Amino acid sequence: MAKLLDTLFRKFGAASEFDAALAPDQPFLVVGDIHGRLDALQAALDLIARHPEYDQSPLVFVGDYMDRGPASAEVLRLIMALQSGAGREVICLRGNHEQLLLSFLENPVLNAPVWFSNGGLETLRSFGVNASKLDMRGDRVMMVRERLKKEMGEAALSFIEGLPTRWTTGNVAVVHAGADPAVSIENQEEDFLVWGHPDFRRLPRQDGIWVAHGHTIVPDVSVRHGRIAVDTGAYRTGILPVVSASSEGVKVLGREDFILA
Repeated sequence: MAKLLDTLFRKFGAASEFDAALAPDQPFLVVGDIHGRLDALQAALDLIARHPEYDQSPLVFVGDYMDRGPASAEVLRLIMALQSGAGREVICLRGNHEQLLLSFLENPVLNAPVWFSNGGLETLRSFGVNASKLDMRGDRVMMVRERLKKEMGEAALSFIEGLPTRWTTGNVAVVHAGADPAVSIENQEEDFLVWGHPDFRRLPRQDGIWVAHGHTIVPDVSVRHGRIAVDTGAYRTGILPVVSASSEGVKVLGREDFILA
């Protein structure tokens, strides 16, 4: 029966509109993919500091703190300090680039090619590990792995290993990449939350759950069919918006208008 319902939803679900009101338990802030752009992260934090009305609001980072940009190590250290500091609740989610790093550490020979080709070399350099695509095989890649582990340290490694894949409040879930629209948020496969699902942007959810996410680059923050997209490609644009979500709607800090009210 469950498979039949899933098939029917995927066939006919697109005809149903998403019309649930946005209703988190409390206002919160969400920040998109940083990708090693320390300058963009600092600008976002400066912007938050200029809005004391959000001092008590949870701050959620959607993942992808590293790779591509030049300062992955510094970004990682800063968000770790933010989370461990006193004051607001800071939630750091796992992105697919954190997963790429963990996969590399688990099996360097198998996973170095994909990580090195997707920003891993920039992350290595930010930790003081000089490497190139010539170091993707044999003893050389094992030496790179051991050097990276040493330079990162146990605290950073434990932080990345422990990153959750979702955070929820009221009828809003924040994830990195997306979710299967036919499965409850509580029962999602973690790979879909970290890497995305083929139906995520095609079919609206039928359970009234909003999903805020990064991973997919958009020209500007967008709200569409119960999805709040916040990744504006900071690694190449330098633009890292801070988005507030509340029962009043979705708003980009520094702008007057609500995207949804």
